[in-house]
Amino acid sequence: MENHKAGFVNIIGNPNVGKSTLMNAFIGEKLSIITSKAQTTRHRIFGIVNGDDFQIVFSDTPGIIKPAYELQQSMMDFVKSAFEDADVLIYMVEIGEKELKDEAFFDKITASKLPVLLLLNKIDISSQEVLENQVQWWSEKVPNAEIYPISALTNFNIDTVFNRILELLPASPPFYPKDQITDKPERFFVNETVREKILINYKKEIPYAVEVETEEFIEDEDIIRIRSVIMVERDTQKGIIIGHKGAALKRVGVQSRKDLEKFFGKQVHIEIYVKVNKNWRSNQNQLKRFGYNQK
Repeated sequence: MENHKAGFVNIIGNPNVGKSTLMNAFIGEKLSIITSKAQTTRHRIFGIVNGDDFQIVFSDTPGIIKPAYELQQSMMDFVKSAFEDADVLIYMVEIGEKELKDEAFFDKITASKLPVLLLLNKIDISSQEVLENQVQWWSEKVPNAEIYPISALTNFNIDTVFNRILELLPASPPFYPKDQITDKPERFFVNETVREKILINYKKEIPYAVEVETEEFIEDEDIIRIRSVIMVERDTQKGIIIGHKGAALKRVGVQSRKDLEKFFGKQVHIEIYVKVNKNWRSNQNQLKRFGYNQK
């Protein structure tokens, strides 16, 4: 361990700029939800990459917003914590974007003494001229950052960024066992998989009013048996989630099972129920129960 490097590389940015896609590209595993909807990531999720002489702990964070209720405030607390333990800060933006939606966070980045890598994402849908203008604009806006044009979706320039991160890591023993790829338990990924299917299959307020809790996770040699509950805030939302003759809920279950079988590498049997948990997004006790408000 004498020449070993290790550190925390924390990814921040506005909603929908590709933070989760980037994290999954680095890890080689699907740890973070990816959808076209904003506020998809609610927690701070660690993804760990191990080599013989290094360990990088990547951290995906919720997109930065002005919080409107307790859940969103808790999400922004996760972002604040990403500034506190970072060894390298990744500030992710997309072509055509301007500052962060919260000026205080932006000021923290420009004043940071940490190494800052500004990743200009989605260049696969941009022209060379626009890209050059954007690089110039951002270099003036965040003069303390190294700028890398990337495409997280197509893996363009990801290896270059990864190698630069390795160079910037401090000498340190590993923080986690070398066979570990995340800090989250299995049930967390069941919850996130089911929630992703809700984001994909339902519109308007429904996905944002939902939380998923896995009450049972029993792993046998050949099969994993799971029982999960979808929490909604109102009876009308429960009806929409279940759908006509249960068809909508069944679709969520089938899609979740397929993804979980890929993730765990074995057969999965999952039962999903729906319960009403009124105003859970503004209830401190409920938020703690679901892993938010960890202060």
